[in-house]
Amino acid sequence: MDFLDLPQLVSAAGTVRLPGSKSISNRVLLLAALAQGATEVRDLLASDDTERMLQALQSLGVAVTALGGESWRIVGCGGVFPVKSAELFLGNAGTAFRPLTAALALAGGDYVLKGVPRMHERPIGDLVDALRQLGAQVDYLGEAGFPPLQLAACDTSLAPAQICVRGDVSSQFLTGLLMALPLLQRTVTVAVVGELISKPYIEITLATMARFGVQVERAGWQSFTVSAGSRYVSPGTVYVEGDASSASYFLALGAIGAAAGDKVVRVEGVGSESIQGDVKFAEALRAMGAQIAMGPNWMAARAPAEGLRGVDLDCNHIPDAAMTLATAALYAQGPTTLRNIASWRVKETDRIAAMATELRKLGAQVDEGADYIRVTPAARVQPAAIDTYDDHRMAMCFSLAAFATPLRINDPACVAKTFPDYFRRFAGVTEAAPVIAIDGPSASGKGTVAARVAAALGFAYLDSGALYRLSALAAQQAGIDWADEAGVAAVAARLDVAFSESEVLLAGVPVGDAIRSEEISAAASQVAALPAVREALLFRQRAFNTAPGLVGDGRDMGSVIFPQARLKVFLTASAEVRAQRRYKQLIEKGFSANLPDLLADLQARDARDQARSVAPLRQEADAHLLDTDALSIEQAVDQVLAWFAAAARK
Repeated sequence: MDFLDLPQLVSAAGTVRLPGSKSISNRVLLLAALAQGATEVRDLLASDDTERMLQALQSLGVAVTALGGESWRIVGCGGVFPVKSAELFLGNAGTAFRPLTAALALAGGDYVLKGVPRMHERPIGDLVDALRQLGAQVDYLGEAGFPPLQLAACDTSLAPAQICVRGDVSSQFLTGLLMALPLLQRTVTVAVVGELISKPYIEITLATMARFGVQVERAGWQSFTVSAGSRYVSPGTVYVEGDASSASYFLALGAIGAAAGDKVVRVEGVGSESIQGDVKFAEALRAMGAQIAMGPNWMAARAPAEGLRGVDLDCNHIPDAAMTLATAALYAQGPTTLRNIASWRVKETDRIAAMATELRKLGAQVDEGADYIRVTPAARVQPAAIDTYDDHRMAMCFSLAAFATPLRINDPACVAKTFPDYFRRFAGVTEAAPVIAIDGPSASGKGTVAARVAAALGFAYLDSGALYRLSALAAQQAGIDWADEAGVAAVAARLDVAFSESEVLLAGVPVGDAIRSEEISAAASQVAALPAVREALLFRQRAFNTAPGLVGDGRDMGSVIFPQARLKVFLTASAEVRAQRRYKQLIEKGFSANLPDLLADLQARDARDQARSVAPLRQEADAHLLDTDALSIEQAVDQVLAWFAAAARK
């Protein structure tokens, strides 16, 4: 599984131009296809979901032309798709699957609609029941109530003047019906049974239909009427608003991390004039104490001086953006309760269950129910590997946890569903805790220099070379055989270790001498050969990258572990000088030593280290060379500090 490791973040500031709204994009594409005339769609979201819709329309015979960038030309078919028989694969795109189901069921033709396994778990029975009331012929190809579906040409001339649809499962059912009803060329009223959830998405539907010339009459949220004679006509050019749900992540970044001076995170492409209900996410952040500003096409957020506070909120009006509040709750004083979110259960994954599981990994206390989640933040957030369940919003929501701890995002590519370059944009407006990576040959003094630099800066210190020894010792203490790859890897992933210049602590106990015993040294070589252990220690090392910063020494520190380190240093000295230093250390500690033997040993080790296939000894191209032949430890430390100060000013 692919993953992305995020260091702990220390601040957020900057401007993000949002991608187009997924909800608006797929509505516009379908209505442009159903309309009379050609429509130029600009600022369309480039994502998996819109790609599925574009491919489906092309399969149905609609003329689709890419104009470059995020602009497309759609030549409408006037409600009559040229291709009358097709099999469509729609992935996990609910905004494509549900509306296309309704439109094709009433358009006259034989079609099969399929998706990924998760789409086949997402309910569609209420939409199918409503379509059957209109005379549509829709059959299930698998479990009743769920895709895939078989649609057949049918006679809808006897369709009743009123039908019913449940409103408390998904607003996409009502959206699909309303968008398809003009195809019948008769007056039909849709009565909503139960409370209509996600009302803002219906507002988007009505506004988009109006843009294409169809006005829907409504009686509150209880009934909606599409009149005979309604037909879609191209408005010529349509601009897609920026995605308000995507704005929530960056506004939350500002509310959490833009806490100093004039720092603020600003999003452009959506604002006070938006037709999207998720812009009201800004009000939820304001209720938590965030400083919010807004204009017609932009919004901005800044962290409150006193910190965020927990809220108890009905989230029916912001169902997707509300997920962002669940991770923002990690930074609040007191619990946060999000209510009226039953629709989370039938999204790309069961989002209530998934959110609860992953928040608990971070140490939060979570209570969940059929339609609510309550998050009580942990006193100390724990590093964790976050599973994303092939759900783009899980990946983006949990990126916010990086302000509290380093973390791993599994399968980060799932953001392609709506925001393919999300993590690049995320990195562009956040600042990570800095890293100084120090490497060099054995006995070059890199450990001593690194520890003293860390102490001078108040940074954490990581002696990566000791981690395999510590893993072996911790496994032994836990009664785990060193050949048990999974067992040792689990121990390595959760090592409770702290380093200083003079000592190594495992679970608070000094173990500097224990990890250098002959038995543990041999075991360290054994466990280091286990791929799962190496993988576990990769994340464990990156988890040291906490605020305010880290100094790490080790062979692959600047090449593999922290390739983006702010400062890389290759600290070296001649083998003769290093042998003299090692000889002096041993004599001062009362050990016998032979200088020629020490020199020969260091020369042999240098040769082995330079020739090894994994993490060979070498100076990285972007590393400063620090030759300490004529330098004291204090002088070497001063030079590293000077280089770091210069790097920080850039």
